[in-house]
Amino acid sequence: MQSRRAGKPGGPLCRGPDDPSTAPATVPARRTVVTRMMRWLLPIVAAVAGSGYGTLKPAGPIAGAERTILFDALAIMLAIVIPTVIATLAVAFWFREGNRRARYLPEFVYSGRIELIVWSIPALVIFFLGGIAWYGSHELDPAKPLVSREKPLDVDVVSLDWKWLFIYPGQNIASVNRLVLPANVPIHLNITSASVFNVFFVPALASEIYAMNGMVTQLNLLASQPGDYRGLSYHFSGDGFSDMHFETMAVTKDEFAQWVSATCAVCARRARYAVASSEGPCPRVALTHCANSSLVTAMVSK
Repeated sequence: MQSRRAGKPGGPLCRGPDDPSTAPATVPARRTVVTRMMRWLLPIVAAVAGSGYGTLKPAGPIAGAERTILFDALAIMLAIVIPTVIATLAVAFWFREGNRRARYLPEFVYSGRIELIVWSIPALVIFFLGGIAWYGSHELDPAKPLVSREKPLDVDVVSLDWKWLFIYPGQNIASVNRLVLPANVPIHLNITSASVFNVFFVPALASEIYAMNGMVTQLNLLASQPGDYRGLSYHFSGDGFSDMHFETMAVTKDEFAQWVSATCAVCARRARYAVASSEGPCPRVALTHCANSSLVTAMVSK
């Protein structure tokens, strides 16, 4: 007698190619749609998660607090979105045509309980969102100094066509399209524009803030760790807008002191001609040269 394990014809472990049970299963249409959606969404999620430092991956206390506000607001809004979606699906399922247990009330007009639920939940959402906005606008005021034992570093920021000029008045140096900061030291920025209206933004460190001609806005930030962070213009300002981004380099205190010393040595040879040439349109340039605090005053008052 031939063993079924050895391949007896008709045995459960040895089926022919014409056996219907060996045919591939048909994939349901819903599973196919879900698979296609996941193929599109997973690369996007992976790109966002691995895109380096940004709003969802902060590198400083200000950006971290803003991410917390973002997540809190999302949770509060989901408190009304999720129940609404569930209720919509539940009502559609319960009052389907084949459900004989569903009560049909064609003369229904008003219910105080339903009105209470419908209006109280959105009111609570608005109340909590308003509270978060009020607290965040005061606690994260851009002009509010950061609490730290370290003395803040003053940096003057000037928006040009189409680049950024960073002036260190205490060190008598300046940099174009490169903002070098000591890590774990509060930074106080005085921001203005020598041309059109613009917006200064370093997503990993702080919120965006206006750069306006004839005015000076203030921004305080801090980098919690050394690293390279992306800075950019967040408002269209003309032909060179797409290239109007800059490097933000957070370094150690010793590295910052070395950078200042090296820049001062270069400034002794270059004098001031480089600052004057910075006012012309020259995108995608990273330079370091000498300057002083009177330059910003002249740009604001002109």
